[in-house]
Amino acid sequence: MKIGCPTEIKPQEFRVGLTPEAVREAAAHGHEVLVQAGAGLGAGFPDQDYRAAGARILPDAAAIFAEADMIVKVKEPQAGERAMLRRGQVLFTYLHLAPDPAQTRELLESGVTAIAYETVTDGRGGLPLLAPMSEVAGRLAPQVGAWTLQKANGGSGVLLGGVPGVRPGNVVVIGGGVVGAAAARVAVGMGANVTVLDRSVPRLSELDDVFMGRLTTQYATQAAIADLLPGADMVIGAVLVPGAAAPKLVTRAQLRLMKPGSVLVDVAIDQGGCFETSHPTTHQDPVFEVDGIMHYCVANMPGAVARTSTRALGNATLPFVLALADKGWRRALSEDAHLRAGLATHEGALASAPVAAAQGLDWQAPEALIG
Repeated sequence: MKIGCPTEIKPQEFRVGLTPEAVREAAAHGHEVLVQAGAGLGAGFPDQDYRAAGARILPDAAAIFAEADMIVKVKEPQAGERAMLRRGQVLFTYLHLAPDPAQTRELLESGVTAIAYETVTDGRGGLPLLAPMSEVAGRLAPQVGAWTLQKANGGSGVLLGGVPGVRPGNVVVIGGGVVGAAAARVAVGMGANVTVLDRSVPRLSELDDVFMGRLTTQYATQAAIADLLPGADMVIGAVLVPGAAAPKLVTRAQLRLMKPGSVLVDVAIDQGGCFETSHPTTHQDPVFEVDGIMHYCVANMPGAVARTSTRALGNATLPFVLALADKGWRRALSEDAHLRAGLATHEGALASAPVAAAQGLDWQAPEALIG
């Protein structure tokens, strides 16, 4: 199989879909890997590393999309990339279709077989291709939130860790999954007072045990969120409904409950955001203000630490890339129900129930589509 890896073109996206190590593995399996010139530079991988691993370097994205049987990316294809996709081709990347009707429509029109990283599952009920980037984004969230809290950046001027004689800042983390736990770990390490909300009592119990009293856990209700907002210096939105749009957990009206200069960090922005006032931003222009509250809503937070993120993502995706290439997509999906859960579109048909529900579309079960 010809595996293509184009340069990411989403603003300030420095990650790359394949590492040189992944190229070497794929080449050892007898596959030809096509890498766009300069694709790995943002993550610190020059073209010569890919050549040494066995890749063929092509000059532009058009050449990659024209030749490749499977496209391996990081972020969802942008409009110009979607125009180059075709029936019979496999696209393997993050898609986040639920809040993006235009992308859904154009993937369906292209006929491409699109497999979404974020809905591939594992035997423990986890999301193995989302988890590494969730871990990165969670660890970044308190860092970027602390930066936003600085007065020069529009924040209230609170130092999260405080100093002797001055109380530390209060951080509220909504969601106790991979993102929330990672965010809590860093916020606790910074010296903040941290409260984590979740609707799974067993998960709250796990967090209580792991942190040994260094944070507060609370069952997540609308009333609990409203009660915590007035004292919060930072609220981190870390909720996930796999494949579906994120629920809106803080309304615009509730911003009036918060202190001026407080910060919302919306890690769920890829799935539409969990704050009513959120909209996607970029690393170049990451923060905006609504009713005196600062919002950090960068849609590709892990791209800020591209080398770490690329290696972490590559470790998770490589076994699936090899399975798709070695067996062909149909057999690979037939034999692996967890990979099959990632199927989003195939030859003009939608295979995701959550996306169908979010956009009012018809869908077919992946089993029916692959035959």
